[in-house]
Amino acid sequence: MTAHAAAVTAARTRTGGPKDDGPKILEHVMGWTLVVVVAMLVTQLGLV
Repeated sequence: MTAHAAAVTAARTRTGGPKDDGPKILEHVMGWTLVVVVAMLVTQLGLV
């Protein structure tokens, strides 16, 4: 394998990322759930 062929193969190698994720709605729901849980914790601890 030449250096050029190795560079081309390395450039095409997928390492994961946003296009490999599942449905976006699940990500949004989990994110907002985390926001609500943190807000409840902060409120209960009297940090606000």
